[in-house]
Amino acid sequence: MAKSAQAPRRRAIPRLLLTGYAGLVYVFLYAPIAMIVLLSFNTADFIGFPIEGLGLVRYREAVASSEVLHAAINSVLLGMAAASIATVLALGLALGFRYRFPLKGVVLQMILVPIVIPAVVGGVVLMVLFGYAEVSPGLWTTVLVAHVNWALPFAFLTLYPRVHRFDRSLEEAAMDLGARPALVLRRVVLPMMRPGIVATFLFSFTLSFDEFVRTLFVIGSDRTIPVLIWTLVIERNSPHLPAVGVLIMAATIVIALIAFVTGERSRSAS
Repeated sequence: MAKSAQAPRRRAIPRLLLTGYAGLVYVFLYAPIAMIVLLSFNTADFIGFPIEGLGLVRYREAVASSEVLHAAINSVLLGMAAASIATVLALGLALGFRYRFPLKGVVLQMILVPIVIPAVVGGVVLMVLFGYAEVSPGLWTTVLVAHVNWALPFAFLTLYPRVHRFDRSLEEAAMDLGARPALVLRRVVLPMMRPGIVATFLFSFTLSFDEFVRTLFVIGSDRTIPVLIWTLVIERNSPHLPAVGVLIMAATIVIALIAFVTGERSRSAS
């Protein structure tokens, strides 16, 4: 009886240790976010403690700031452009990889290189490349190329499994009925893959919207939201900075959730 009573206690100790470890991990991950959220409501004229009062003053300042609004518009428009280009290129690559062609493995590795290269190295390489090409830094030249270069491999990895699982017999049946390849792509392939394409677009948009390191090397005098936040931290230490960070986190979480739900629908449909 004594041994049987001690057995549950022995099993409870590892379970308690695992629970404590998991709790520490969650605290490590989410305590900084919770602190930023708390500081975003601080009415003091500085970032930090003590908290003098709670209110929405900093959120009103963030929304009313012209530079924050301008940087947000830049990030949204740039993210939409980069996501559109990356999604179209990734879809073409995924469709092309269904066929055999020379150096297929080498091309695949080249597509995935931006994921492996550290962000700082990638930024320096792009800066040197644009310098030798005499391309002036700008939002719609150098930064757009850098964001497409960063988002394309992730977009490809998101679309390729869906394209690979696509039933080729549907295309063959459409072509047997007289449809040309372009019509098959427009009427058969794209409608069935629409949820996956939308999820890839949203995922690529999030990657572009949050990209900082590569952007910093090639942006010039323009500003995106991540670059503006870095400027606010380094140069001014603006008190509405936590509010800007919370708004960006909220927007990113919403977009990521939409992409996740859309991707799950696409996966269940296939």
